[in-house]
Order: sequence, then C-alpha cells, then structure tokens
Amino acid sequence: MTTVGWIGLGHMGAPMASRLADAGHTLNIYNRSREKADTLAGAGVTIRDSPKEVAGQSDVIFIMLSDANALNAVLGGNDGVLAALSPGKIVVSMSTIAPVDSIAFAKLVEEKGGQYLDAPVSGSVGAAQAGQLVILAGGDATIVDACQPYLDLLGKGTIRFGAAGMGSSAKLAINLLLGVMGQGIGEAVLFAEKLGVDKEKMLELIATSALNSPFFQLKREMYVTNEFPAAFMVELMSKDLGLVKAEADRMKGVFPLAEAADITYRRAKEHGKAKLDVAAVYLELKDQNDR
Repeated sequence: MTTVGWIGLGHMGAPMASRLADAGHTLNIYNRSREKADTLAGAGVTIRDSPKEVAGQSDVIFIMLSDANALNAVLGGNDGVLAALSPGKIVVSMSTIAPVDSIAFAKLVEEKGGQYLDAPVSGSVGAAQAGQLVILAGGDATIVDACQPYLDLLGKGTIRFGAAGMGSSAKLAINLLLGVMGQGIGEAVLFAEKLGVDKEKMLELIATSALNSPFFQLKREMYVTNEFPAAFMVELMSKDLGLVKAEADRMKGVFPLAEAADITYRRAKEHGKAKLDVAAVYLELKDQNDR
C-alpha cells in the first residue's frame, strides 16, 4: 500500500489531511507547531519529527504551506524533504506560490529523482472540510494520474493546466478574480449605504440579480452581522495579490483592477484586518470613507 506524507496543518492543511486519514490511508504528518499535529493523531496517523522523516517514510508527500519561503524551508536543509527523497517518490505542492518558484522547486525534486506536482487549490476551509476543492494541477499527466485517488478525496474536480508552474499560474488568476469580486461587492454595498439604501435590502437585490454567485452567498451573512470570521484570511489574499502584481510587472502588463485590489487588501492587512475573512475588505473601505 502507498504511504502518504502530509506537511502543513494550518486552516486548509488540517482538514485536507484529515480527509485522507479518514479514508483509511496510512499517513505520516509533520507540522512546525507540534500541537496541531497532535489533533490529528489516531489510527494510521504517525507524527514525524521533521520533513525529512516524512519523506523517508512516504511514497507521496503532500505539502500545504502559506508561501514559497515556508515551502523552501521544508524542502531544503539537513532535515528537509530533499534530504530523504529517492527516485520514484512524488512531491505534491498545494501551496499558492509564484509560477517561477514552482518551476524551481520542481527542478530540485527532479534532480533527486523524484517527481513534482504543482497542485494549488481553489476553495476555502468549508470546501476543504467537505472535499469540494478544485485542484489546479501543473505537471506530467502520468503524475496527475498517480495522485488522482488522493486528489479525488480532497476535491470535486482536478483540472490539469500543463507543466509545473501552470497550476500556480491558474491559481493566481482565479485569486485575482476572487479579490476583485470581494472588493466589488464591498464597494457596491457601501456605496448603496452611503446613498441611504438599506444594507439588507441591497444584499437582497444582489442575491436576486444576475450578479448573484456562490461566493456572495457564502459571505452574505457577514455583511449583515459585520462579523468576518476567516474562511480565507485578508493577509493571504494580500500575499496572493502581491504575487499577481509581481507577475503583471514582469509581463509589463496593464491590469488596473489587480493594482487596485492589491492596494486595498494590503491596506486592510496593515490596518488590523489581516486575520479576518477576505470579505472584511468592506470594513477597510468603510473606514476609508468614514475618515
């Protein structure tokens, strides 16, 4: 039986790893904060002391971390994944990182004889818990096929976009749309309020219009209560929009909505909203208009 490794047990990583364990897979897990790993301990789950130990005891190693620096830290060094990687093992990066970083990490893995799959996800915590993520795959089709039984437990669909780096490219594009939509809804609701329109009636209008969406429905109650518990945090949205901005600059492209969203979410992060849900960009816009 194939043995699975999982590194990174944050808001997204923990429910995703749990789905694999609940399906009966033998799991080796590692998290920098040991207490998060302890919550997953159980039948078939073994807590390892380093990424190297996870890689040494696993055939397929999933990594779900916040950024490229964190991913580089668990791959490299004496206790990193690369130190125990051997031919035939597969490393699956589900982190949202720049395409150029994904390509670089793929090269490092391949130099050790391993195989690399770029597989970030679209969806937040609720989708991770329910196995309803969309997997955005970049890598050889044979690697995707080998990982598909696991990906089917984590998501409702897998889209292969091409070679390593293309999954990350698609992820930045979909998160750009997410950021723009979040800001657009927040601005529309706030604009209506400033004109004297009842907020709940405006929310009803959006919900019954052609502009309704699953995203809006997930966030609708947050605008009603003015409470924004995080499914996807502002600080992560800001990080991703920073990656979008960097790619746009590299291409010398003109993406005005990307620039505007990058500024707004960065300000929201800087003004104490980093740990709130992305919909809390509404609060940042409100603060700016109330100054």
